[in-house]
Amino acid sequence: MIEKVVHPYNLQKALEHVIANKGSAGVDGVSVRELRKVFTEKKLQLIEEVKQGNYQIQPILGIEIPKGNGKTRLLGVPTTSERVLQQAVSQSIAPLFEPEFKPSSFGFRPNKNARQAVGQARDYIHSGLNHIVDIDLKNFFDEVDHCLVLNLVFQKVKCKTTMQLIRKWLRAPTKINGKLRKRRKGVPQGSPLSPILSNILLHQLDKEMTRRGHKFVRYADDFSIYCKSHNQAKATNVVIEKFLKNKLKLTINKEKSGIRKPSNFTLLGFGFVPVYNKGSKNQYQLVVAEKAWKNLKMRLKSITRKTTPAKPEERITKIKEIQRG
Repeated sequence: MIEKVVHPYNLQKALEHVIANKGSAGVDGVSVRELRKVFTEKKLQLIEEVKQGNYQIQPILGIEIPKGNGKTRLLGVPTTSERVLQQAVSQSIAPLFEPEFKPSSFGFRPNKNARQAVGQARDYIHSGLNHIVDIDLKNFFDEVDHCLVLNLVFQKVKCKTTMQLIRKWLRAPTKINGKLRKRRKGVPQGSPLSPILSNILLHQLDKEMTRRGHKFVRYADDFSIYCKSHNQAKATNVVIEKFLKNKLKLTINKEKSGIRKPSNFTLLGFGFVPVYNKGSKNQYQLVVAEKAWKNLKMRLKSITRKTTPAKPEERITKIKEIQRG
């Protein structure tokens, strides 16, 4: 496996992916603009260190970014060179797990996207499954159990060197305001490995829901289950909460979770509004959720405000970035 990871073609593909994603510099200060030159110069040394098992992991830079509710989320930013190596590992192990992932899992997968997830949810609702178990996992990325996810990866990745690399990245300390903070659980948001590792872990949940015959939609850690009756939804909620706690060591955020009807349910920034036409019972159209509209207006106001010092060209560039998403 490690030979696939450090193969020149795989590393080049990973390098181009990291450059295209842009992003901030890590603790070493090397930006994405400098990455091609820096990585090319030390590539042979990195490959040798990785193959020999001598590669030294660098700390992750912790950056707090604002959330919509006024709180902040800790984003973990590896160095740009380590992002290339992590992307190379992700590209190598993903084909081993991807064929087993369920069709109702839409997050961070090839040829899958958020619009498909919302469309699937609407199809379930239109079929009469109007009682929705809406589950929000409490600090999912911060709570992932390292031993559990490493054991799941090891079932298919038998390469000792690759497993050591993944373990080192999971245990890498986070540097916040100049101080190092140890990590014994969680995967850093901002790491190229986080999407595949989260899908590997939550695939266990998908298998359990499929085994029980539930209709569900999952996009990374955002998932919902669609039931025929309120009683069925209540029973499902209890069973899934127990499974998450006992098997995956994850807890539900009860403030944000609950049993919803379509009209008070939002998914990935979309809401569902009844279609009041003759013969259109249980039919809903998609609308932008109120919270998403509010966030969009706030971002646009901050850019277009007269007191914000910026040239017209800079404002237009930022507006285009928001438009693209």
